[in-house]
Amino acid sequence: MTARTISSGGLPSFRHAAASLLAAASLVLALPVPGHAQPGQGLPDFTELVERVGPSVVNIRTTERVRGGQGSAAPQMDEDMQEFFRRFFGVPLPGQPNPRQDPRRAPRPGQEEEQPRGVGSGFILTADGFVMTNAHVVEGADEVYVTLTDKREFKARIVGTDKRTDVAVVKIDAAGLPAVRVADVGKLKVGEWVMAIGSPFGLDNTVTAGIVSAKQRDTGDYLPFIQTDVAINPGNSGGPLLNLRGEVVGINSQIYSRSGGSIGISFAIPIDEAMRVADQLRATGRVVRGRIGVQIDQVTKEVAESLGLGKPIGAVVRSVEPGGPAEKAGVEAGDIITRFDGKTIERAAELPRIVGNSKPGSKLSLQVFRRGNYRDLSVTVAEIEPERPRRVSGSEPRASGPGAGAAAQSIGLAVSELSEAQQRELGQKGGVRVESAEGAAGRAGLREGDIILAVGNTEIKDTRQFETVLSRIDRSKPFNLLFRRGEWAQYAVIRPTR
Repeated sequence: MTARTISSGGLPSFRHAAASLLAAASLVLALPVPGHAQPGQGLPDFTELVERVGPSVVNIRTTERVRGGQGSAAPQMDEDMQEFFRRFFGVPLPGQPNPRQDPRRAPRPGQEEEQPRGVGSGFILTADGFVMTNAHVVEGADEVYVTLTDKREFKARIVGTDKRTDVAVVKIDAAGLPAVRVADVGKLKVGEWVMAIGSPFGLDNTVTAGIVSAKQRDTGDYLPFIQTDVAINPGNSGGPLLNLRGEVVGINSQIYSRSGGSIGISFAIPIDEAMRVADQLRATGRVVRGRIGVQIDQVTKEVAESLGLGKPIGAVVRSVEPGGPAEKAGVEAGDIITRFDGKTIERAAELPRIVGNSKPGSKLSLQVFRRGNYRDLSVTVAEIEPERPRRVSGSEPRASGPGAGAAAQSIGLAVSELSEAQQRELGQKGGVRVESAEGAAGRAGLREGDIILAVGNTEIKDTRQFETVLSRIDRSKPFNLLFRRGEWAQYAVIRPTR
């Protein structure tokens, strides 16, 4: 290792020494004050935060009633972990015998008994006993018990659950409870310190901390999750994610793990989304969402360029529900929805959230990009309901045999006409059926049975028009085909042979 160079004379000058002492004094004065987090200077002190917010966090345990002799399945936990809980906490796991139980009180065969089902976390929304948690924490439970930090335990009533967002609200009969404060999630920043309090593996009031790793993670249709590296484990579900001001920014809901334990990737439901759901659950016990009846996908860069859209924004419509709001508004498969209710759709995942938050029955504006042009439509939002997929029969006779003109052959396609019966079954006004796909078409993903609806920005009615349009396209450059496969419409980009 190279030695540090010393100035002439062998010792630093007095001026240099004084400067060094002043720098050291400045460093001491700049050290963080306990209990406060200063960016770039040491670690935050969470002790005051835990004392202040801890009483608002609760433990939630659920039970189920089973007949004697049936028992419930024991959770998947390795032997070392089971021994740890038995030795240090004396806690029998669900489905395992309790050595402390009086054998005289053991249930008789056929007699109903209450058995542990699961453990989770939650937090107090209001002083009069409304508690928020995850829907999966209370799902399927016969009884729900809420335990406060002062060890008081209450039997809770499930007010409502919403599986789509994994949010639930339960109510306990209590008053004067310490309610949490809700944060403005819009001000949450990536890299910001956050803290979680919960009951991992049933260990009440466990505190872990980390930072926000990312925002707007698309892991679900209706939620842009907050990603953190906070240690979250089974039992933390439903507990709060807090900022350094002691405000709730999210509900700890999911972890990414191959072992079932924390590996530093966890996801929280943003509290603004959760509160929107909770307000409806408290008011009516259910969540009402809007729908327009389309199946969508992300717009890729290649598709955007080939359509003349410029950049990959919006949501491509893969199918339109027959008789649904979108069909009545004039939306077609292959359209790119770029705006809804005046809001720009940057990514496909944004559309279900915006539509879902719309009031059923309201008439809203909708903008689509279709064959090179923007079109403004008006759609009446319906209430979301279970989808009824419509299957398309492939047994209808075709009007004519496969044809392969010179233009179609150049990209490896052979196509045939659709019969009137097939068009009615598919709900299409035109199109041609792919009989074989090789070469450039095969490489683009086309295959037998696909229905080609458009070439470039031109809608296709029959095989003659397909050949005419294809012959006029510059096939030395990439171009797109809109096609339908089963229930779905999508784009294929045909690239020239090199």
